[in-house]
Amino acid sequence: MTKRARLIAFHLPQFHPTPENDAWWGKGFTEWTNVARAKPLFPGHYQPHVPADLGFYDLRLPEARQAQAELARAHGVEGFCYYHYWFGGGRRMLERPFNEILSTGEPDFPFCLCWANHSWNTTWQGTDEMLVEQTYPGWDDHAAHFEWLLTAFRDPRYLTVDGKPIFCIYKPDDVPGMADVAAFWRERAQRAGLPGLHLVGISHRDERWDPRPRGLDASAMQALPKRDGRIPRRYLKLKLKLAAEGNRHGLTIWDYEEIRSILLRSNRVDWPDYPIALPNWDNTPRAGMRGLVFHDATPEHFRLHLREAVARVQERAPDHRIVFLKAWNEWAEGNHVEPDLKWGRQWLEVIREEVGT
Repeated sequence: MTKRARLIAFHLPQFHPTPENDAWWGKGFTEWTNVARAKPLFPGHYQPHVPADLGFYDLRLPEARQAQAELARAHGVEGFCYYHYWFGGGRRMLERPFNEILSTGEPDFPFCLCWANHSWNTTWQGTDEMLVEQTYPGWDDHAAHFEWLLTAFRDPRYLTVDGKPIFCIYKPDDVPGMADVAAFWRERAQRAGLPGLHLVGISHRDERWDPRPRGLDASAMQALPKRDGRIPRRYLKLKLKLAAEGNRHGLTIWDYEEIRSILLRSNRVDWPDYPIALPNWDNTPRAGMRGLVFHDATPEHFRLHLREAVARVQERAPDHRIVFLKAWNEWAEGNHVEPDLKWGRQWLEVIREEVGT
């Protein structure tokens, strides 16, 4: 079957213990901690999500990383876009899985990187303590960052567009002088013998956001709605309970079918833009009553959303038919296509059928 799109899935490395997480949240904390203690908050609320085929894996294990790659490849995912944390001054976090993927050459599965350039804090717990601040110390740090990235860019598995390594930036507007930084990196890429860089900026519900003044090549819009306490009337008991408690909550519930129409941009743009397909969303394992829930997200509802995303890139040259999937394994945000006990491999089967293998 010919692939109709290059489906690249965002991949979260938060599934192994680290000294920092041990200190902040308790010994052995990983994303699985939040996943396992999740509870339903209203009638019909699907929680907890329990992993099936891959189990509660540890990404320090090469067997776990290999199993992920084999499952993704078999169902039409072209590669993973690993979240990459560089906080400034050379400080990285959650780096072990990707370091080992890079150093060992395994799994033999394509990848690119997304610089998740945001601070870590305790907002998801309802407080605002800074844990790790994202900083931008200056040009020496940008140079050091690029030198580290260059090792990844030169890997034969690295995903490219027209031969140029794909590099996503989660919050480009937070980077001081983004256009100058992009030019600086491009110049260094050419000096290193690369044909260039393909820089993708993530925009957040802003359909007018243009990557070009930022020195970037393309955009990808993440269209999550705001948490505004919206709860449909059919959950009357829950609404009455929360009202009696003073409505001191941020819990926001949307039906997936209701919100599907706004998950992709509604306007045409004259620059390269890659759709982001969202199979589901429910971050209540992290945020509790401050969470956002796409209720009744099913593989068949996702099929229509993914089909539309794929259709939007069909007129492009094959190398540019990119659709991002958010995400492969963001379990504590209910945002995953890895098999669980409820749906098994149905999310993956939809991808295989709609994208091809």
